[in-house]
Amino acid sequence: MLTVGDKLPDFSVVAAKPKFNMPEENGESAFETVTQDSFTGKWKIIFFYPKDFTFVCPTEIVEFAKLNEEFADRDAVVLGGSTDNEFVKLAWRREHPDLDRLNQYSFADNGSLVDGLGVRDKEENVALRATFVVDPHNVIQHVSVNNLNVGRNPAEILRILDGLQTDELCPCNRAVGGDTL
Repeated sequence: MLTVGDKLPDFSVVAAKPKFNMPEENGESAFETVTQDSFTGKWKIIFFYPKDFTFVCPTEIVEFAKLNEEFADRDAVVLGGSTDNEFVKLAWRREHPDLDRLNQYSFADNGSLVDGLGVRDKEENVALRATFVVDPHNVIQHVSVNNLNVGRNPAEILRILDGLQTDELCPCNRAVGGDTL
């Protein structure tokens, strides 16, 4: 698994764009190819979940979506995904009321990112519940990985991003926007 200080590997994934529920809406495709070079000058919050149409995963996706504006205020783009394809992502948005018109990218990983980062569960052959905070130079600044059955706390990822962007020493439990050392 890649870790802090490592460069984000080259990858190419297809993502369902924010706010889309159908493959095409108003003559515009819902899909966009995302690579390591997408979102120039932005921080990337890349989070993996095991599968679409499951139970723990939407709780995390919804919490990341609730914080999407706060991430955007910090020049960060949120990208959540699994190894299910892009059409499944849109179907899940249509079927799950909390994911309807989701305000963030949902990527379908054919293996280039999950395997490049080293976060595929060897037994289940799905992505681990991994989160990467990547700076604008594509250097990994934070990694966390949970077991498949335990959801993460997106507010903690925002807190970590906020601390990383201060470029200062940040104490334990420092609140978003709190004092540095």
